[in-house]
Amino acid sequence: MSDRPRRRLSAAERRDELLDAASEVFARSGYHGASLDEIASAAGVSKALIYEHFASKRELHAELVERHASEIFRRLQANAETGATGEERLRGGVDAFLSFVEQHREAWRALFRDAADPEVAEAIAGVRTQAIGVVATLMAADPDRHENPHITPEQRALFLEAQASLLTGATQAIANWWYEHQDVPRTWAVDRVMEFCWLGLERVSEGEVVRR
Repeated sequence: MSDRPRRRLSAAERRDELLDAASEVFARSGYHGASLDEIASAAGVSKALIYEHFASKRELHAELVERHASEIFRRLQANAETGATGEERLRGGVDAFLSFVEQHREAWRALFRDAADPEVAEAIAGVRTQAIGVVATLMAADPDRHENPHITPEQRALFLEAQASLLTGATQAIANWWYEHQDVPRTWAVDRVMEFCWLGLERVSEGEVVRR
């Protein structure tokens, strides 16, 4: 065993270490099942040290949600903007999102397994609202999208927000389903999202609407 002392971590490095440990514990035990003692043990530190960085378990969980969400949005933006057509951009964005889920399955489970819990619902709801805004912005910037001259800008914005909400909800649902079917290839899951979302969006953009 080396007698060399461990390198002292910076505050940012220590927070990252605590967040990594918390992600593992939340995924395994759920929000209410996890304790700060368990997280401290996983990180190899004292619970008192956790309190130097986070005021509560709830604050720790909220920052963990924000950390993962930021990475998802970064991937989504980078991949969606590389496509030459609206369909390619949507496929790139969906694939980027599902690639995060594939590479960080336990982090995804930690994010959403307790989404309905009142103590974490606010943080999750904030991520969903942000996701809808990102997707709506990407949809609005699509040069292939046909504009309907019979609707106002306000009506168009409302339509895009509703469509983005449907798209993000469907993609999150397939990600949750995919967690329980890990033998299914990512490309298969991406194709199902594209069938569900893009084919309908394409018909709407061409002027087709539901008749009552």
